[in-house]
Amino acid sequence: MMFIAGVRMRYLMGLFAASLPVIYFMIVRVGYRMGRITAFLDPWNKADTSGFQLVQSFIAFGSGGVWGKGLGEGVQKLFFLPEAHTDFILPVIGEELGFIGVSIVLFLYLFILWAGIKTALEAPDLFGTHLAIGIVIMIVLQAVMNMGVVTGLLPPKGLTLPFISYGGTSLLIDSAAVGILLNIYGKGRET
Repeated sequence: MMFIAGVRMRYLMGLFAASLPVIYFMIVRVGYRMGRITAFLDPWNKADTSGFQLVQSFIAFGSGGVWGKGLGEGVQKLFFLPEAHTDFILPVIGEELGFIGVSIVLFLYLFILWAGIKTALEAPDLFGTHLAIGIVIMIVLQAVMNMGVVTGLLPPKGLTLPFISYGGTSLLIDSAAVGILLNIYGKGRET
C-alpha cells in the first residue's frame, strides 16, 4: 500500500533492510518457526513430523490428476490430511476435482484481481482507489500465499484460502471487504 501510495522506493528498501535482523532472530530463536522452515525446505525428510501435512498435500494433488476422483470421493481429507477443511482445503479440491478444479479456483481469484483493479481505476476519488487496491491485495495476496504453502512454494503460515476455507471470521471479513469494493464500484459508476 505504501508503494502504491507513492512512498519513495529507497525508504521502503531501508525499512526492509532494517527489519531483516529482526525477522532473522524471530525465526531462529523460536523453535517451532525454525521447524516450519526446515520442514518447508525438505518435507520428505520430516514426513512423519513437521513435514507430514505438506507431504499429504502433495499426495492429494498428485492423486487427483487432471480430472480428479470426483466430488466427495477423496480419501486424504478423511484419514491423512489433518484439518483439511481449514488451511489445506486446496489439496482436497485438487484430489476431488483435479487440475481442472484447481484451475477454476485460480481463475476465480484472477477475476477478483481484475475486477478490483478495474474498480480502483474507476473510483471517484484517490481514497476510493487506494481502498479498492488495498482490498484486492488483501484478498488475492492471501490466496496466493495459501496456494504457495499447499504447493510447497512458501513455508507454512496458517492463512486461510479466502471464501473457501472453513472459518467464520475470515469469511465475514472477506465478505465485508467485497461489500466495500462493490460500494466503490457503484460510486464510480455514478460519476
